[in-house]
Order: sequence, then C-alpha cells, then structure tokens
Amino acid sequence: MAAGPPPGPTRPGFWRSPLRGPWLTSVFGLILLFGVTILFVTGLLSYAAYNPDLAPVNDQTPDKGWLGFYLFSWPTSPTWLYRLTQGVHVTLGVVLVPVLLAKLWSVIPKLFEWPPVRSPSHAIERLSLLLLVGGAGFEFVTGILNVQLHYVFPGSFYTLHFYGAWVFIGAFVVHVAFRLPRALRAVAARPGDPPPGTEDAAGLVSPRPSEPTISRRGALAMVGAGSLALLVVTVGQSVGGWFRRTALLAPHGRDPGSGPNGFQINKTAASVGIRTSDTGPGWRLTVRGSGRQVDLTYDQLLAMTQHEAALPIACVEGWSTPDQRWSGVRLTDLAALVGLGTNTPKVLVKSLQRGGSFSSAVLRDNQVRDARSLLALRVNGAVLSPDHGYPARIIVPGAPGVHNTKWVTRLTFGEPA
Repeated sequence: MAAGPPPGPTRPGFWRSPLRGPWLTSVFGLILLFGVTILFVTGLLSYAAYNPDLAPVNDQTPDKGWLGFYLFSWPTSPTWLYRLTQGVHVTLGVVLVPVLLAKLWSVIPKLFEWPPVRSPSHAIERLSLLLLVGGAGFEFVTGILNVQLHYVFPGSFYTLHFYGAWVFIGAFVVHVAFRLPRALRAVAARPGDPPPGTEDAAGLVSPRPSEPTISRRGALAMVGAGSLALLVVTVGQSVGGWFRRTALLAPHGRDPGSGPNGFQINKTAASVGIRTSDTGPGWRLTVRGSGRQVDLTYDQLLAMTQHEAALPIACVEGWSTPDQRWSGVRLTDLAALVGLGTNTPKVLVKSLQRGGSFSSAVLRDNQVRDARSLLALRVNGAVLSPDHGYPARIIVPGAPGVHNTKWVTRLTFGEPA
C-alpha cells in the first residue's frame, strides 16, 4: 500500500479519455435512475399479473416469502393494462442499453480504485457497486435473451430474473443513497473538469488526458441516438399498426400472415407436441366443479350461446396484437353447467400441449366472472387455426398471453389446483 498502486489500470494515468468526468457520469446516472425505477415498477406489475399467489402452476419463483408483499388481484380492466405495462418494460429496457454501457464506460476507473477498501463505509459502497454492475448486466442480458426467445439460462428465466431484480435493486438503492447528492451537484455545475485528485473529480478525471475528438455533449448525443435507434426497431411490436414494420428486433417476425388468423403467436402447435389426432373428432372439453363433471364435444360448445369480445394478446416478451374479435362461450356459462353459475370461483385451465411451460394456468375469480372472458372457438369470424389454439382457447381481458391458454382440454372450477 505504501508503494502506491501497482502498474496498470489501478493507476490514475492509465485512463486517458478526456470525456470522463463527474458531469457526464452524473447525466448518465440520473437518466438510469429515472429509467431503472420505471423498469422495476413495471417488472413488479408483470409479476403480479401472473397471479403467483393463486396456485403453484402460476408461480415459477418458489420461496419468495416477503418479496411478494406487494402482490394484488390483477384486474381485467382496462383490457390494455398488461399490454401497456409490459410493452413499456421491454421497450425501455432495450432503449436503456446504450445508456447503461456508456455509464459503465464512464466509471471504469472507479472499478480499479486503489486501495480497494479504505473504510467500512467504503467497503459497503464497493460491495454495492459489485452487485450493482453484476446485477445490471445480469438483468439486462437475461431480459434481452428472453425477448428474443433464446433460452440458454441454467434454470427458469422467471426465477432468475425475479431474484436478480431484487439483488440489483438493493444495490441500486444503496448506490443512489451514496451518490445522488454528488450527482446533482455535478449536473448543476458546468461540464468542465475539476482538478484531478480532488473530491469533486471523484476519481474520474484523468491527470494526463488525451486530446479530445468529441465533446461531452457530443458523446451524450451519440448515446441518445443509439437509444433512439433501438426505440425505432423495438417499439413497433408493442404499438402495432404501421409501426410493426419497423420492429426489426421482434422475435416473431413482422409478417404473421394474412386472414382472420393473421396475427402474432408465441407457440406453434407443432412446437408443443399438438398432433392432429389430439384436436380431431375425438377431442372433448371436460368441465369439473362442485363434485360434478360434464364432457362436451366441439359441436356441443358451438350449440351453446356464443358471445363476442374485442381483446388484444400481450406477452412477456413485449409484443402484443391489436384487439381481435373473439367469439365463444363465457366461462361463467361453462361453470353453470356444473352448478357454479353464481359467484363463479377461480378455475384451473389445462392444455393439451406436451412441451414447454404454462401448459396449465389458474385464473382468479374476478377474471372468470368478467363477461368478456371466453373459451374462444372463433376469431375475427373464422375458426381458430391450429397455432392459435384450435379447437378452443382461453381469452381473458388484461391477462398475460401465456394465461390465455391454447388447446384447452379441461376446466376445473373452484377446486385446489
């Protein structure tokens, strides 16, 4: 320690960029403070939308304990609620990537401070910095991989992303508590350099900077242009309409086909092991509840009173569809077949699918009782295609796409899931 820092990145003169300084770092930090707060809140809302306390089949994050303190019954109105919150979550997460990378670049010298620890409070700050940088990288990388349906995780994405978010936000809060006053002072000052080695320089100003090739405001504009470009190629998958043509990063492609069934899907029938024989004439819908059971053919379902609802589909990957015109049998009417026509309870929905996640889901009683909640048989005036869930699928207002279960074979009302 007495000899000073060893050669390499621990020496202040190693880092020579003239752009690094408290002003630029603080600007990036304040942008992330605002953006990450929105990301965390919308992430919590996304988790709540799955109704994880309702049944184990809904929850991929066991033993969450008090981390689920904020959970509430997810509403069915407005119908576009999940489409909005998850669209913001995914789009903003992608847009913030250039800002995050720029912020990490601007503080690289701080990662190699010498001595590594000067006091107990400095040790806490350094530990929070390690968790902050690691947590940020983990959350952004796993989130983007999930958006692109590239599942290379050593476990469930839901579990990893959920616990990773809490680790990251804990470190983020500690870091903000230490750095926010200094960041506000730095932004209020002019974007000049305080003398190297002073407290105001915060270890970011090089004692022998290279000649600048771009101004700090120019660097900020360059990062902003990168974020704007990512916004343009991402937001269309959530906004829809003409903007869907610009969604170059959308994992499902921009052309879902034409006709009544020409809108985005998440899983194809083939990808989850649905065979033609599974959905042929021998298919039956089993409805259970209050100790009773009814088995219905496709024709018997068509013979029941049909209702319509205009609802979108919105998925955790951030993509969504415009409102589609669904028609089918109300869930409350199906519950009435087993003596549960009033005060309809929750329902366990079981799919024919043989592979992939969410082959079952439990819907809350408020979701079941909504008059727009259907066992859909048709969409936009046509029979459901195999990939859209033929012969029957769930459609519920405001629910995540994976809870709009396709290829439904059984409904169990009110019994333990």
